[in-house]
Amino acid sequence: MTAPDIVARRVGTERQPIAIVDHFHPDPAALRDIAAAARFEPARRQYPGIRAALPGDYFQAVRPALSQVLAHVFGHRGGVALLDASFSIVTVPPERLSVEQRLPHFDAVEPDRIALVHYLGAGDSGGTAFYRHRTTGFETIDATRAPAYLDAVTREVRRVPPHGFIAGSTPMFEQVSAIDARCNRAVIYRSALLHSGSIPPGAVLSADPREGRLTVTAFLSLG
Repeated sequence: MTAPDIVARRVGTERQPIAIVDHFHPDPAALRDIAAAARFEPARRQYPGIRAALPGDYFQAVRPALSQVLAHVFGHRGGVALLDASFSIVTVPPERLSVEQRLPHFDAVEPDRIALVHYLGAGDSGGTAFYRHRTTGFETIDATRAPAYLDAVTREVRRVPPHGFIAGSTPMFEQVSAIDARCNRAVIYRSALLHSGSIPPGAVLSADPREGRLTVTAFLSLG
């Protein structure tokens, strides 16, 4: 078993910390087998695809790497609450995306919320990208910024409706960093960061966990 390899990075002008962890789980092949036998259903929270339950021992298996990340990258050594976690697969084709699914997004405005994406596809491509909203200059959205940000984006999408999955910089958003997907790599970041999955043109959007863009997505609260 290969030990987790953790790299910390600060992104954008706001210098928010993120962590990239290779060899995140001790047995990614077993996780893919479990996903292949799982029952998937339509996802919530504007995720463009499907989701299924994780095995009960998932977080026990990744605890050593996750604890190091929370302590050394985010400076947190207290309690952690799991808010939501699942296997996830992107399946919605570009032409069927809602406007919200075509834009970078934030998952929560609370500063103690952490998001995790664990790539499990055998032939992963794309990854996760982080953005700055050009009009406001915001890279993170907190409770104070949210009204101005949402008002500005609502006005802009009326004039310049986006098409397909966001890829790189656009007239509305500047990409400030991107993490390439790699099987058994995790990227961990504050939920308030503007981000999007990187789905390259021609990506396989199969609902089959052995062929599609299989990930684990999770949301944590730092106590």
